[in-house]
Amino acid sequence: MKMIEYTDAPPRVRAVYDDIMRTRNIDWINNFWKVLASDPASLERTWASLKAIMAPGALDPLTKEMIYLAISASNGCGYCIASHGAAARKAGMSEAMFGELMAVVGMANETNALAQGWQVPVDERFRSRS
Repeated sequence: MKMIEYTDAPPRVRAVYDDIMRTRNIDWINNFWKVLASDPASLERTWASLKAIMAPGALDPLTKEMIYLAISASNGCGYCIASHGAAARKAGMSEAMFGELMAVVGMANETNALAQGWQVPVDERFRSRS
């Protein structure tokens, strides 16, 4: 897949790149965005969604990055593990936190597989959201 560098980006793509750099307070564009720039509509949509979802809210930025990292590990996305691992560390994740996070990911994957494989019925008490 072709990567669109900042210097070669058409105005529509460059506007997204500028917003990424401004929002993240960085001076470069990573490869994920450069590849997505081959489809400017996907670039715009994905950046807008990511920017909104990862903004501070009820969950703080570190928690969001750690959740992203955990799901990336479960999905086996090496790129996202590296990217969001770096972002989580920048937001304050320690090596001890990373170790515990990966232990939770491993345990959740194991027990999820057991529950799925054994087709364990959901307890009625767990069905209530209140």
